[in-house]
Amino acid sequence: MEKKYHPQQIEVKWQEHWDDSKAFYAEDVSDKPKYYCLEMFPYPSGRIHMGHVRNYSIGDAIARYKRLQGFNVMHPMGWDAFGLPAENAAIKNNVPPAEWTYQNIDSMREQLDRLGFSYDWDRELATCHPDYYRWEQWLFTKMYEKGLVYKKNAMVNWDPVDKTVLANEQVIDGRGWRSGALVEQRPLEQWFVRITAYAEELHDDLERLTGWPERVRTMQREWIGRSEGAKVKFAIEGFEQDHIEVFTTRPDTLFGVTFMSLAPEHPLVPKLAQAGGLENEVEAFKREVAKISRDERLAGNYEKSGIFTGVYCQHPLTGRDIPIYIANFVLMDYGTGAVMAVPAHDQRDFDFAKKYQLPIRVVIQPEDHHLDEDDLPEAYEGAGVMDNSPGFNGEPNGAGKKKITEALAAKGLGEASIHYRLRDWGVSRQRYWGAPIPMMYDENGGTVPVPDDQLPVALPEDVTITGGSGSPLSKMDEWVEVTTDLTASGTARRETDTFDTFFESSWYFIRYCCPRDDQQMVSADAAKQWLPVDQYVGGIEHAVLHLLYARFFTKVMRDLDLVDIDEPFDNLLTQGMVIKDGSKMSKSKGNVVDPNELIDRYGADTARLFSLFAAPPEKDLDWNEQGVEGMYRFLNRLWGLSAEYLTSDYRDKTEQSGDKTLLRKMHQTIKKVTEDMERHRFNTAISAMMELLNEMPRFTAEQNPQVSWPVLHACLETLAICLSPIAPHICEELWQSLGHQEALQVASWPSYDEDYLQADSMTIVVQVNGKLRSKIELSVNASEEDIDALAMVDAKVMKHIEGKTIRKKIFVPGKLYNIVAT
Repeated sequence: MEKKYHPQQIEVKWQEHWDDSKAFYAEDVSDKPKYYCLEMFPYPSGRIHMGHVRNYSIGDAIARYKRLQGFNVMHPMGWDAFGLPAENAAIKNNVPPAEWTYQNIDSMREQLDRLGFSYDWDRELATCHPDYYRWEQWLFTKMYEKGLVYKKNAMVNWDPVDKTVLANEQVIDGRGWRSGALVEQRPLEQWFVRITAYAEELHDDLERLTGWPERVRTMQREWIGRSEGAKVKFAIEGFEQDHIEVFTTRPDTLFGVTFMSLAPEHPLVPKLAQAGGLENEVEAFKREVAKISRDERLAGNYEKSGIFTGVYCQHPLTGRDIPIYIANFVLMDYGTGAVMAVPAHDQRDFDFAKKYQLPIRVVIQPEDHHLDEDDLPEAYEGAGVMDNSPGFNGEPNGAGKKKITEALAAKGLGEASIHYRLRDWGVSRQRYWGAPIPMMYDENGGTVPVPDDQLPVALPEDVTITGGSGSPLSKMDEWVEVTTDLTASGTARRETDTFDTFFESSWYFIRYCCPRDDQQMVSADAAKQWLPVDQYVGGIEHAVLHLLYARFFTKVMRDLDLVDIDEPFDNLLTQGMVIKDGSKMSKSKGNVVDPNELIDRYGADTARLFSLFAAPPEKDLDWNEQGVEGMYRFLNRLWGLSAEYLTSDYRDKTEQSGDKTLLRKMHQTIKKVTEDMERHRFNTAISAMMELLNEMPRFTAEQNPQVSWPVLHACLETLAICLSPIAPHICEELWQSLGHQEALQVASWPSYDEDYLQADSMTIVVQVNGKLRSKIELSVNASEEDIDALAMVDAKVMKHIEGKTIRKKIFVPGKLYNIVAT
């Protein structure tokens, strides 16, 4: 064994060995228990960053640990390869998105290999490959058959100069990223997936996800937004066939409604504007609202405004006329697109009423004071008793909710209802680099799903992207126009929209079970063998959309008899960000650390070790160059001490005086590291191994060794195995140097002996009048009398009690002995 640590040489050697021997190939048929470990797959941008290193080091440590514990581990990797960056790069570099993407995949795979991650590359997939997206196209048609897919108008970001739809990230300060034109909100017919059909199950099943962080479950719970309340119908003056329906969680405030607010996109708005003779004014108002993005309207940090339609609706219980307004803060896809406004008990309605001088009617009085609607400084949104509510006055408002709802139901004008904030998922994207939506249109505009035997609908890859005037697909007549026997004319036009890229990432973890199966989306045997994922690792930024869509896809696939699980991920770990100079690493801030430079200088093991030692995985990691140096020194120390022991002539097998003490420390370390690995507390596991390494030189002084070679050898083996999930290359080399013929990854995780965890002796602190004066070492079986006898003859103690009267002796078993003397 060389005396100097050469990480680059060692790492290349073992990476080649793992690759050649398919060391991390997952067996579909095995007697071992399965363990499916997965990190969220990356977008192939071309370069990995320290966030990748941390994320994948966490997952790899778990996968390697479980493999050493005897599990049949599946640990795959792939590429979330569709998306807008490839189109932007195509415009900038004049290269087709497919070519750019596949080049980046090759580059990133090579970078990941340099870090020694234990991936089963035989299961690698890329979502931009037709063999992959074929099956999500197939699933989409099955969802269509089940009534889970439909088409409707929805608002999009429209660039009036480039005449194209923009993604939210292409809108900068309200303007198109290329043209600089003010972006408008326009309705466009798009495909939707009916995720709301699973809203109740998605909400209720969160209680089953006990292996998920509560923070993530709370975020999903709030996003789904379950609310109990009532649906209420308001008749419209002069409109016998139409009515306005609202959902409210506060039916107890029904008598306080003084105006109605509609979303500008509400389907009744054109009729109401025409009836009120305000068509031009309403259209002008709608154009102004269209300049506000949906996200801004949701955020609410803009001036609230509205316009009266000239039409009234009727209060369902009193018949009172209520003016109907169009308001810029009401969204059509949020609730019913209509809000019954109760300004006395809702602050937003209060501000709007004050601005437009609308009535304010108090209908809930707090118990400790009286509200005067003529002198109300702000809305009162708390609990109380009902007031100004004929037939319900004096009722506690909680009970009033039920009674008002019952009164509405009796008149056929309302009913109790559970409402979900969750909206159906719009999956259409008017962009090129995505999976084509597998639909066609006949000569009358009717929808024709692409048959199974014509899938995949392959995306043409040899294209030129210019960035203007929409997706190039719509201009490719030879691709758009198809012949088919499914229409009367024998021809059809393809859908030119592509899927939202979340569509691909919503089921990739299932495809890893059988990525080369060209006959089915997933085989029943493979799904039963591997699903659900045992441990999922990824960023908190994916807490809602990706994880929610993955849960939805799993439930849909279950109902189509494709899988037999209800939830995709048993356990979830959300790692923190990598911070440098006070902010997240990013190219724009110039604070990026290149992992390749780190590997070139220190080796992959040091990079992995630092990323797991610097902070617990769920916390943000502050980049620290000194911390990296510290991890490099630790590995050098491990190597140097191992080389010193292994190249020395010392091989005494006779039991030595320090054997028991060092063995106790070794078994304590195994116990500590095992417990910490189970809890993903990698930083404290590393600390425990550092302590063992620091302890060893105490017993191995060249002139007077106090430990036998078998004990020293066992400690080195323990360090090699326990550290290997985190720093695998150096540990494999140490393992081989210790005389093992087989590679370390097929070894077994060590167990600890409880007998060695019991100490033979204990240290008792001796105090005089509460101050430390001495420490005494004695048997763990020593009595209080034994301790007293030793303490009373201890020179350091005697010095402080000489000439004094002992008043009291206080004994805390196993810890201290305090003598009170005056």
